[in-house]
Amino acid sequence: MLHSFGHGADGTNPYAGLVFDASGNLYGTTSGGGIFGAGTVFELTPKANGEWTERVLHNFNSRDGLTPYATLIFDSAGNLYGTTQLGGDGKDCFGYGCGTVFELTPKSDGDWTEKVLYTFHKNRGGWLLYDSLIFDPAGNLYGTTSVGGNVNGCQGDGCGTVFELTPKAGGVWKEKVLHRFNGQDGYGPNGLVFDASGNLYGTTYFGGRYYNGIPCLLGCGTAFVLMPKAETWNETVLRNFQENDRDGIAPHSSLIFDTAGNLYGTTQNGGLYNSGTVFELTPKADGNWKQKVLRSFNPNNGDGSLPVAAVVMDAAGNLYGTTEIGGPYDGGGGTAFEVIP
Repeated sequence: MLHSFGHGADGTNPYAGLVFDASGNLYGTTSGGGIFGAGTVFELTPKANGEWTERVLHNFNSRDGLTPYATLIFDSAGNLYGTTQLGGDGKDCFGYGCGTVFELTPKSDGDWTEKVLYTFHKNRGGWLLYDSLIFDPAGNLYGTTSVGGNVNGCQGDGCGTVFELTPKAGGVWKEKVLHRFNGQDGYGPNGLVFDASGNLYGTTYFGGRYYNGIPCLLGCGTAFVLMPKAETWNETVLRNFQENDRDGIAPHSSLIFDTAGNLYGTTQNGGLYNSGTVFELTPKADGNWKQKVLRSFNPNNGDGSLPVAAVVMDAAGNLYGTTEIGGPYDGGGGTAFEVIP
């Protein structure tokens, strides 16, 4: 145990993963707690005796963000970037702001300075941020909002967006919506990944061809690509997930690539036992993608249920991940698994 969070100033309910810096320190967020109860950014530093020291780098106060849910990322200069689910300079989302993108910059005295790069509002750019950001080679940031976007449908709030933040002179960042989901092409986008050509790939938790249909009233989810075209980006749905062919439904995580250009991910539900899947998407010569289920989780044999997070791949091509519940023990507290080709 490196650190056990209490109910006070060190934060509570760390939801996201951790990230290392070059010195071996770990950084993360708590979705609650802190001085103002709105969440924290923290650092864990290893000591010579094998123990770790926790330090809170920033306490969110709702005006600069509320409930950070996503894993942080570093830039090349050692600055941290992240998102908050809610908060910011507004009250149009459940009485709070609609989410922020923030930067934490280290100072010479060891403290960190927080700066809000962008605040989201219901009437522009989408809202409710759950997932991490990614950089392109030019230093622009990309991310998703799970709802919003000024598109009809999706229970009246819009179906989510993909956005870009570009740094401008004077430390200002400009936001641009690259795509607004409409339900038929997805609803509730997750995290993003670039390919070598600068195209963006991702999944949506709901939506797709079967939106407002059977068996998934809000749609069973999609895998998509966004391709830059001059001043616009064109979206193509690579896969419409559907329950009746047992390929899994409700992907809740980002995708990963292998060295051959195939994509891998998880669906939270569906599959042979309706407990989730690990899948592969392979590009075909005609531009379409072929989906293959690598594993349907079976709650009856102890291998777990509901794989919510993304998988990672080792050098041999084995996939690793976790399930939220299930396993061989009473109560089913979840599993860590390996899928071997």
